[in-house]
Amino acid sequence: MTRFDASWLELREPADLQARNPDLLRTVAAALGASGGVVVDLGCGTGATFRALSPWLLAPVRWRLIDNDRSLLDAAMVSIGALAEAVQLDLAQLDELPLRDATFVTASALFDLCAASFIEALADRLAERRLDLYAALNYDGTIIWSPLHESDGAIVALFNRHQRSDKGMGQALGPEAGRALADTFAALGYDVIRADSAWQLSQGVEALQIAFIEGVARAVAETGGMAAAELRDWRTFRLATLKTGASCRVGHVDVLARPPDARRHEPQRH
Repeated sequence: MTRFDASWLELREPADLQARNPDLLRTVAAALGASGGVVVDLGCGTGATFRALSPWLLAPVRWRLIDNDRSLLDAAMVSIGALAEAVQLDLAQLDELPLRDATFVTASALFDLCAASFIEALADRLAERRLDLYAALNYDGTIIWSPLHESDGAIVALFNRHQRSDKGMGQALGPEAGRALADTFAALGYDVIRADSAWQLSQGVEALQIAFIEGVARAVAETGGMAAAELRDWRTFRLATLKTGASCRVGHVDVLARPPDARRHEPQRH
């Protein structure tokens, strides 16, 4: 599976935190309730999901952190401490996923890297145990820059083509991940909510904008679908406009999938 640098995860975390849908965070916290539970965090990275969800929780929960990168797991354990256990595992080994005594399953910025077959197999496993899934920050294929450039449309199309390439877990769904998650779990009888969680990048996050522009340019170059001179012109323009307050909206969607009887187990409100 694709490996991520801890510095990139740190750079994007404030934008991710601001983008996460608060209604879904609130619903996850209510579902976990006052008795806590065990949250299995898939592709945990340095523990961003823990940091995002913890302020909403009604009681401490235990975290089972899953990642294929030992250094990221170690960083997450430092952040979470005694509330966590770390499991180094390539998620392609889905049969080995430790779901014993799990209460909830979470993932952030993961499923757009995965194949449809992975989502289907994971959904089957979670449905067997009637487990909830909170899947945040799935890229939805939309990027809107301001000011505009004549190559923006072609750039986004090629970037999305790259997003659908194999990232180590089969041909990635890329921008279709959010819809695939919703459809797959709904077909298993789950109640599914989709909610917007777009990045809104403007002044104050220039370092993230630079990293994102550079990443998009590299991805587009790897597709071979644009002349080098046109891509270079676009990149130069995008970096230059950061000095004059350029902004960027990057679409993401959060998905919450709950077994059909989940509401029976939530605390009653009077």
